[in-house]
Amino acid sequence: MSTQERWDVVLRFLDGPLALQGDIVMRGPVVRIGANPGPGGLRLDGYRGIDDRQAVISAYDGGTVSIAPVGVNQVRVAPHEHVNWDEILVLQKPVFLSPGSVFHLGPSNRGCTAVFVEARRLGVWEQQRILSDAAQASPDVQPSNVATLDAGHGRPKWFLPALLSLPLLTAVGIGAKLLTDYVRKPKGLGPVEAGFEVYQRVELDKVQLDTSSFAGIDQAFANFVMRPNADQSRQPDLFTDSSQWDAKFLQYVRASVTAHARAANYWKRLDAVKDDYAYVLKELRAAGLPDAFAAIPYQESSYRAEARSVVCALGWWQLMPEVAHRVSVRVESCKLSGRDELWTPDRVVPVRGVLKNALYVGRNEAGAPYCRIQSGGCQVDQRTDLIESTRGSIELLKEAWDDDLIADSGAAVQITILSHNAGYDNSRFEERQVNMINILPAYQKHLKDKGRKSDPRFYGENITCHGEQYANIDATNERCGGVIANQSQHYAYSIVAQHILAACYYGENYGDSEEIWRDYRDYTYDDGYCRSFEIPTPESLRAKN
Repeated sequence: MSTQERWDVVLRFLDGPLALQGDIVMRGPVVRIGANPGPGGLRLDGYRGIDDRQAVISAYDGGTVSIAPVGVNQVRVAPHEHVNWDEILVLQKPVFLSPGSVFHLGPSNRGCTAVFVEARRLGVWEQQRILSDAAQASPDVQPSNVATLDAGHGRPKWFLPALLSLPLLTAVGIGAKLLTDYVRKPKGLGPVEAGFEVYQRVELDKVQLDTSSFAGIDQAFANFVMRPNADQSRQPDLFTDSSQWDAKFLQYVRASVTAHARAANYWKRLDAVKDDYAYVLKELRAAGLPDAFAAIPYQESSYRAEARSVVCALGWWQLMPEVAHRVSVRVESCKLSGRDELWTPDRVVPVRGVLKNALYVGRNEAGAPYCRIQSGGCQVDQRTDLIESTRGSIELLKEAWDDDLIADSGAAVQITILSHNAGYDNSRFEERQVNMINILPAYQKHLKDKGRKSDPRFYGENITCHGEQYANIDATNERCGGVIANQSQHYAYSIVAQHILAACYYGENYGDSEEIWRDYRDYTYDDGYCRSFEIPTPESLRAKN
């Protein structure tokens, strides 16, 4: 295998929020820069006039570092910062950067300015993979198109051999794929038993953890949980400083990842629901919500439209009838067992004490609760419609996500996930009658009890119910010394764990063929976190009984 040394890119921003961070080291050899550059990219928050993917810096070796615009986005380069950017031409193709070179991204009167400090050598990387990554990041990033800004730099040494080898690479594509698979798939935590599609909760003392996977899980936790939390709270240290993370929450995520990764049935179900998962992910991104929320329907229903609970939550997202009504997801003319009149919800929140007081919940001879709405018993029920139920559920999630107190908490991801299970704040609709099962009053009580103004560790500190304390469905007011109701405590960590593995499975198996999964493919290469796991293929799953 032909290899070259890998080079990381060191930048220093001269203005805006990133100017406070000093030298920023980005993992090379391809660095994507923009407002939403995808996994591993440099995210430019707080800068006006910046596109999602504004530019790409490529460091093929220590002497050939180049920058290129993505599409028609504006990029300007100068030998130093003391220039009038209005007088500098916008790049049409890549140019080389020398240490000390300055580049400006975006319109001349907006955007941001940064200095290229240096390229630092680190590790070994695969030349063939890097060429592919660079081309996919921007079709313009090709060695033959690089213009020379600094006369001291010339054509990269590998350019002619790479150009001549393209036909050969095409001819041996199958063999190269096998070799890449070999390199990308080290043995790790993977399916070793049939297991379950979903692990609703885990007990830390009953899961044998694979400590070798912790670094990977922690990397994924940072990307899918702490980065959005940091962005939402405007506290960048939450992402970069692991000492500020919710350690207990992370422990449970590790245990849940371990349980799901070992279960072939989990991976099989992931493959079966790929298109539905992709649809939900696309809608979440369009709404500006974190990717991890796409696992909520997996936890709730395993992405099954017909799933139903004893309290008549139904469909992909398990919406209660009244909650669906609140967000215009139609539930109308439902037949209840033992009742002649058809029922349609007219409230926007469930009655207090649903198990005892809801008209649609009954008790059998043994005293166990059951849903009185017969299967298919509503003339209209859009909770089984993926499009409508997803639209309504996103509206519900944004109730919590857009709340300033939740945003400032440093725990917005996990609190918003909890709100889908516990409700956000029903007092808005019940004449200010606070329902302590809801997540907002629970968080407010936690802050008051602890004497804090915000708390990134809120969730972990309130996972206090275990065993039978959790299993009793009637004990909705049981909190075991915490403030979160027992039915909600073991909820959010499983969702995060499921998405961590889903990103690996979809990125590994479909990242090359489907655009929605392309960003996740980055996690399966080099030091991407997915290399901590043995990701099965669809073929290997079909071979398992």
